[in-house]
Amino acid sequence: MQPQTEWLFLLMPLAAFLYASVGHGGASSYLMLLSWFGFLPETIRPGALVLNLAVAGMAFLAFRKKETFDWRLFLWLIAGSFPAAFLGAGIKIDPVNYRIVLGLLLLFPVVRLFGWIKERKAEPIPFSNLFALALGLVIGFLSGLIGIGGGIILSPVLLMLGWANLKQTAAMSALFIVVNSASGLAGLGEGQWQVPELFHWLLPLTIVGGFLGAWAGSRRFNAPMMRYALATVLLIAAAKFLAPAVVTLQDLASRG
Repeated sequence: MQPQTEWLFLLMPLAAFLYASVGHGGASSYLMLLSWFGFLPETIRPGALVLNLAVAGMAFLAFRKKETFDWRLFLWLIAGSFPAAFLGAGIKIDPVNYRIVLGLLLLFPVVRLFGWIKERKAEPIPFSNLFALALGLVIGFLSGLIGIGGGIILSPVLLMLGWANLKQTAAMSALFIVVNSASGLAGLGEGQWQVPELFHWLLPLTIVGGFLGAWAGSRRFNAPMMRYALATVLLIAAAKFLAPAVVTLQDLASRG
């Protein structure tokens, strides 16, 4: 076990609890935490996707009972995302670029957890099959490439478009994550199914955290300070992961 990794036994279940309470699987947070502790992308993607499947699956079952589910919207989204996630998962990305892309994607849950995007009160933007398909395609590819389910991107977009309310968005995102995580795992192939030994202990604890979060979130659990704390940590992590890209841009600007 690497130094200080015992903190993961607290942080991973806590992240699962908070993410599941808003209908997410938490892969972006698991990837962030494991990257912080020095694990490489090829060893953490499959483990994060397995956790995503379990936690998001429980979140879907919890939130699905509370709201009507728009199957037409979901099927158009998943028609684009499922094959794209499979293709994205098969692409190997070097650690530096991986952390940069992960840093950009971490900004989405920051927006969601801080509550900066609310339910659309005005008339919703008209639904478009083609736009939903394209949206799923883009989110699916990014999901497979990094090792997430894509709910962190989908949630704020659905709310901005007015295609779902908060509870509906939670249920939609949860099932979206489950399907994309399964597609991403299939796309990794046998050669990339390497997970740290630590996961044998982290997996059950994190799943318990997700179960409790899904149960609480579907019953109007509201702990803004905890969500703001997680959002702050994610924002700091995003800044840390994006720092090399900022330095590179500054160098290019100075040379120009």
